[in-house]
Amino acid sequence: MADEREQAPTWAPRVSPVWTFGGLIVGVTLGIALQGRAEGVVLAAGAVGDLWLHALQMTIVPLVAALLVTGIQRIAAAAQGGRTARATLALFVALLLLAGTAAALLTPLLLELFPIPAAAVRALGGGATGAAEAVALPTLGDYLDTLVPTNIVAAAAEQKMLGLIVFFALFGAAMTRLGGGLREPLARFFEALAAAMLVVIGWILTLAPIGVLALAFAFAAKAGTAAIGALAHYILVVVAVGAVCLVAAYLVGVLAGRLAPLAFARALLPVQAVALATQSSLATLPAMLAASRQLGVREATADFVLPLAVALFRMTSPAMNLAVVIYVARLTGTPLPPALLALGVGVAVLANFSTVSLPGTISYVATIAPIALAMGVPIGPLGLLAAVEMLPDLMRTLANVTADTACAAAIDRYSRAGSTSSQA
Repeated sequence: MADEREQAPTWAPRVSPVWTFGGLIVGVTLGIALQGRAEGVVLAAGAVGDLWLHALQMTIVPLVAALLVTGIQRIAAAAQGGRTARATLALFVALLLLAGTAAALLTPLLLELFPIPAAAVRALGGGATGAAEAVALPTLGDYLDTLVPTNIVAAAAEQKMLGLIVFFALFGAAMTRLGGGLREPLARFFEALAAAMLVVIGWILTLAPIGVLALAFAFAAKAGTAAIGALAHYILVVVAVGAVCLVAAYLVGVLAGRLAPLAFARALLPVQAVALATQSSLATLPAMLAASRQLGVREATADFVLPLAVALFRMTSPAMNLAVVIYVARLTGTPLPPALLALGVGVAVLANFSTVSLPGTISYVATIAPIALAMGVPIGPLGLLAAVEMLPDLMRTLANVTADTACAAAIDRYSRAGSTSSQA
């Protein structure tokens, strides 16, 4: 989600992905049935869908600001836990950067080998043969101009997300240097702002079945049966990127954690079964703790690393979120030069730390929209793609819990080596 579905805070309305998925099915079915007819109905449905998207979009700036600041506070607090904590955070960041970079390289290649159905591209107004060439590519000066906003209010009004992320990241880092008497009221303010925005998003998402139905209807009425192919194609591409993260997680456990491959795979089977059943790393935490003990990871290490991983680390987040943005860019004919892809990797990693334990659809919006806006990619298709996120979310959870357990083994190995060297 988007990141995977986590348990919703008590103050956030719960959103059923089943109803949203049902709205998608109904909208696509009706759109295909009425393709080429009832143009007035199609226009009305598009207007309803756009209104729902605009309601979601209005929450993005305050939500990202609040979550980014609170996420930095959590990272700073975790880093004060000593040598093991700092090593754990360093491993998290390295794996997130690696996963994001892999997505930036792999997703365009997959889309070249297996292109999006042409009718789906035309339905969203992009991708005709010369569409991408008609758009002026941003220069390095354009990137630098948006990196540091001269007016933070104007940047927020224009949704220049890159400059906002830089500003609030610096703001959050500056807060860690303040005394407790000054820092704590600020931290509580941003926590309350995030909570309020999540409640608003929860209200908006209760209308998701209607909004998605309208968007799917308008899309399918233009694309026809290609709409089904486009959604299936999207799921396969994003899941393929997640599968790369899953393989990488196994390699971390075997190479960095020095675990026997078969023993690691066997110990993970009950963990992965719980993950697929719940689609939640948080709900899978007890199973991960049990698997870590079975693999010989010291209890103290597992009890520290795994809860921290559930709170701060989702290996698939930058990879699969960036894959979604690249897919939308290709779908809408938005060019993504290498410098912009590199920028997207950095923003995706920051976005990962700003959305801890959020419900799946909210996490999808809160993590992917900032990346898209920072890269200049339209966010309109996200409302439609969010309806099928429950399927890629299975891969997200599977790879994330595997990576969490592998990291616990790797950090335990690192801690043992440090203890041995200090004794020597």
